[in-house]
Amino acid sequence: MRRQTTTKICLTSLLLACSLVAMAQKQAPPAGGPPQPFKLPPKQTLTLPNGLQVTMVPYGAVPKVTVAAMVRSGNLNEAADQVWLADLTGEMMKEGTRTRSAQQVAQEAAAMGGVIAVNVGPDQTRVSADVLSEFGPELVALLADVLENPALPASELPRLKQDAVRRLTIAKTQPQQIALEQFRKALYPNHPYGRVFPTEAMLAGYSIHDVQKFYRENFGAARTHLYIARRFDAAAMRQAVTRAFGTWRKGADPLLDVPKPVSERRLELVDRPGAAQSTLYIGLPVTYPGNPDYVPLQVTNALLGGSFGSRITSNIREQKGYTYSPFSQVSARYRDAYWVEIADVTTAVTGPSLKEIFYEIDRMQKEPPSDAELQGIKNYLTGIFVLQNSSRLGVITQLNFVDLHGLGDDYLETYVQKLNAVTPQQVEGMAQKYLPGDKMTIVVVGDKQKIAEQIAPYEAKGH
Repeated sequence: MRRQTTTKICLTSLLLACSLVAMAQKQAPPAGGPPQPFKLPPKQTLTLPNGLQVTMVPYGAVPKVTVAAMVRSGNLNEAADQVWLADLTGEMMKEGTRTRSAQQVAQEAAAMGGVIAVNVGPDQTRVSADVLSEFGPELVALLADVLENPALPASELPRLKQDAVRRLTIAKTQPQQIALEQFRKALYPNHPYGRVFPTEAMLAGYSIHDVQKFYRENFGAARTHLYIARRFDAAAMRQAVTRAFGTWRKGADPLLDVPKPVSERRLELVDRPGAAQSTLYIGLPVTYPGNPDYVPLQVTNALLGGSFGSRITSNIREQKGYTYSPFSQVSARYRDAYWVEIADVTTAVTGPSLKEIFYEIDRMQKEPPSDAELQGIKNYLTGIFVLQNSSRLGVITQLNFVDLHGLGDDYLETYVQKLNAVTPQQVEGMAQKYLPGDKMTIVVVGDKQKIAEQIAPYEAKGH
């Protein structure tokens, strides 16, 4: 029995060895072909006499249609004592219309194969749904009712305010949310973009009249762009849009309140006694979409910290094990953007983590990436762009991005070419121009007793 077992082990080992040799002798997979430009199907546009804009684009083969109304109303429109009033108004808009209860709205949307969503952001509120294509005109009419005739019932306000208080309480326990609040407050003092959280007293004080007034002052046809994506009967959809939205009041033009963000070295420490980790936010204002530098800056960000193969991630995650999932991003709003590196690091290496992050920023300013490193990032970003355009809502999001920032009709179709035209020298130049270490705001949320001495050197202008 022992001899048979030994023989089986030897045979298994021999087969495994042969397999490894065969794998080693396999040829490398063929290189990918040149990146293909994105081609958007011909879109149709329409502007109603009340100012409402419409974009219809045939996209995809699945028999569903996505309709999204993007309203230029959001947290930007809140006063200093109205934080989250836009969010509360968005929640109230889901509570039915003058002719339909909330349950009826939900049931009608479900009968079409979808659900109506209301999402509030810094610059815009999106009211959207994705349903079976045969119900496209009916969906347009339902969305119009939600937008034009919200009931805003006073009976639901106490419940929704309590929900907001719960969300606020939870957010205030999360170190990344705490860091975000401090970071935005530092970059945007006295501007809505810098106000992340309300106080509980603020939420408690909102009345139904506040919600009604906010809706009345910030919703209307002149601030709304309706997007429709899927194969559809264009004539029927035009008629449905005109019939549903043609009588909506024009309302006010979009509010233009472009911030003047602060770009200076400062260190903010928020104490969390006993914290096993420190949360880092490191960043500064940069250029916004529409500037010719924006695409090269996106490439620079992906190389530095905005991808899994980025330099900062490789350094403090792969090589040193300081953190599990660091990342950087260029966060954009209307005529505004900032770059930020975010990481949750072990308390004991808070200072060393800052040192390595700034080291990688400095290195990018002095050492352009190799052609191979840069091409790998370009391939990654090209793939991300393809994914962003692979769904109906994805295409609508891209079209809205172009329209919000005034990027022009050719932006999406030339993006891949512009992306792949970025050179190593441009990356180095972007890092020098937009990422000076002595202008960066640093927010650290962690155990002050254990990290104060580690981060003290970063209070100075240099590093």
